[in-house]
Amino acid sequence: QVQLVESGGGLVQPGGSLRLSCAASGFTFSGYTMWWYRQAPGKERELVAGISRDSGSKKYADSVEGRFTISRDNTKNTLYLQVNSLQFEDSAVYFCGRGRYAYLVEGVDYWGQGTQVTVSS
Repeated sequence: QVQLVESGGGLVQPGGSLRLSCAASGFTFSGYTMWWYRQAPGKERELVAGISRDSGSKKYADSVEGRFTISRDNTKNTLYLQVNSLQFEDSAVYFCGRGRYAYLVEGVDYWGQGTQVTVSS
């Protein structure tokens, strides 16, 4: 069955960095677009970034453009999110998701369980 397992979250000071990972199994990873979303307490889940099957196209939310970098390693079936220059408002649970569509269009059919990122001084 499809499994997505996030890791790499933690407590970090403002301005700090983390590298989030999402290990995928149960499907042909290279055949799917992949996404990162986040959800803060009391807020809706929001798009962070997406990446095409061959890493040729990427999409970012305006709020993270220039600070976050999405990447993938199809040989390791793993999705990454490098998060730099973290701000208080980046605190959230970060989820990876398998894309529903063949092209880089928003839509997720499977979610991981999430990894918590907390930015605090």
